[in-house]
Amino acid sequence: MRTLCFLLFLAALPATPAYAQGADADISALREAFALTQDEPGTRYERAEKRLRGHPLHAWLEYVHLSRDAQRLDAEDVSSFLQRNDGQPVASQLRSDWLRELVRRGDDAQLLRDYRPQNDTAIACAYLRASSATTGNDDAWNSAVRVLWLSPNSLPAACDPLWVIAQQRGVIDDALRWQRIMAAAAAGETGLMRFIARALPSTDADKAQAYAAFIAAPDASVRNWPKDVRNAEIAVLGLNRLARSNADAAEALLAILATPLKLSAEQVAAVRYQLALWTVASYYPGGAERLARVPAAAFDERLHEWRVREALSRSDDVAALTALRAMPTAQRAESRWRYFEARLLERRGDAAAAMALYQQVAQEANFHGFLAADRLDQDYALCPLAVNTAKPMRAALAENLALIRALTLFKLDRPAWAEREWRALLPTLDDALRIEAIRQARAVGWHNRIFDLGKNPDELRYYGLRFPLPYASLLREQAKQHALDPAWLAAQIRAESTWMGNARSAANALGLMQLLPGTGKALAQKLGTPWRGERTLLQGATNIRLGSAYLAQMLERHQQLPYVAIAAYNAGATPVARWRTQRPDLDPDIWIETIPYKETREYVARVLAFSVIYDWRIGGQATPVSARMRGLAGPEVHHRHFVCPTAAGSTTP
Repeated sequence: MRTLCFLLFLAALPATPAYAQGADADISALREAFALTQDEPGTRYERAEKRLRGHPLHAWLEYVHLSRDAQRLDAEDVSSFLQRNDGQPVASQLRSDWLRELVRRGDDAQLLRDYRPQNDTAIACAYLRASSATTGNDDAWNSAVRVLWLSPNSLPAACDPLWVIAQQRGVIDDALRWQRIMAAAAAGETGLMRFIARALPSTDADKAQAYAAFIAAPDASVRNWPKDVRNAEIAVLGLNRLARSNADAAEALLAILATPLKLSAEQVAAVRYQLALWTVASYYPGGAERLARVPAAAFDERLHEWRVREALSRSDDVAALTALRAMPTAQRAESRWRYFEARLLERRGDAAAAMALYQQVAQEANFHGFLAADRLDQDYALCPLAVNTAKPMRAALAENLALIRALTLFKLDRPAWAEREWRALLPTLDDALRIEAIRQARAVGWHNRIFDLGKNPDELRYYGLRFPLPYASLLREQAKQHALDPAWLAAQIRAESTWMGNARSAANALGLMQLLPGTGKALAQKLGTPWRGERTLLQGATNIRLGSAYLAQMLERHQQLPYVAIAAYNAGATPVARWRTQRPDLDPDIWIETIPYKETREYVARVLAFSVIYDWRIGGQATPVSARMRGLAGPEVHHRHFVCPTAAGSTTP
């Protein structure tokens, strides 16, 4: 029956149309057409291919058929396809597949004919090896080989024959080997250091092996090394790596090695920087003392902010203010640090200065701006922009084949191909058309295209576009069932997956609320939800039901404190328990700022800020961030309205 429907769909298509309505085609029929590409010629695929000639996705259909078995790819067919689709993402896709196959076949002649620069080291190495037969003392070839060689990481086996040729020609000599050894040392790649050392003369090889041993496990034996630049550089690299895991041991070893190896003042300062950074980032004792031993010239923005956090963690307001005022002007002017400067001034009794700073920060629609408005007990600044959806704007993209291909491929569950088409499309659009394209992508559920907003700051004010709200009824239902805040629940999903139901993290967290399969299965069993393996978590409604229950669990485990539950959702319960033990009495805003993990620190602030925007979307007024993060609710909580500050400083609705 499905085949009959598909054939009827094909019969309705004109033979050579300009498919301006391709994005509205029958997706199930198109999906079946792609399934037929596995057939041999002379079958249903051939008939389907003829009917779809002229369709925006015809080239992708042909690509799938051509590449169904890479080992059977034919040079003539590939060449014809590349010529007909030159400059299109589909041609780039086939070329990459074809070049990989040529490398596998060892067909150097065809590789040289068809090669174009690729973001694939194995192909690049194979091409340079093949081209060596026709190059003599070629500066461009030599330079390209050196660039590849100097990678601080291990490279594919396909590069090994290239290195043999380059060494025979003297392109890779001992000096270049030492460059790569030092680059590998900086990256902590001791295995690569040892491998490269084998090609050095015996004395140098022994030295390189000793370097690798020191980087892997620094000790005091190297104080007997001769005083030279390379020995000192390796000592600093090893001490810096040791400081990450054992700052006390690194500090003791620095005292032993600095004089015998004649470390410069700058090198000692670099090690002291790492000692201070990793001590304060873990909130170990002695952080303030180690910070004080770092010369002012060695401070960068990262260490400046950690000096503030270290003082905040000890509730040392004087030290925190001093650290804030030592920041570079641009850094100190960030809303985050102006807010905390105001908090510290307020705690020290300088209310007038604090209020002035709060007033500045409260003009910004971000986490610290909302917190500042709460300190002032005033409404939130929000100046939304509406996307231009007028007919002319839509019409301008109606026949854009690249957009049609991108959106249709997305609906066909071909995200990698859709991404290729999208990336090729964007540079061809002006700002207004780019925003309209993003709106159209959002309309088909491709929500993460919103990250292509922000080319200019005003684009971030398209709040309706940036903050999707699918499953609105289900969100309200689950929020009510689990005594959660629906705006918080929506914000959690926005932060986790940007509402992409097929999202999968590097840790294999899945779906809208990014649940691990083990967690999802346990929740499903508890709730009586059918479990059909990982794919269960890729069903949007099911994922929201399970994720809402999990968020409620996090809240219950963490004393009904949302800001702690949000941190645990991101980082896990164990680190959060440690942070709560380390800094038990800090106010919520200060505790959030002193979270050691940058990802979690920003995640908590992001979820809380997003919840304000979702309040705006859902009901037009907001629960104050300072109340939401403490879990306060009820009629005693005065909700915030939204106003747009004018240039004159007054506000309008």
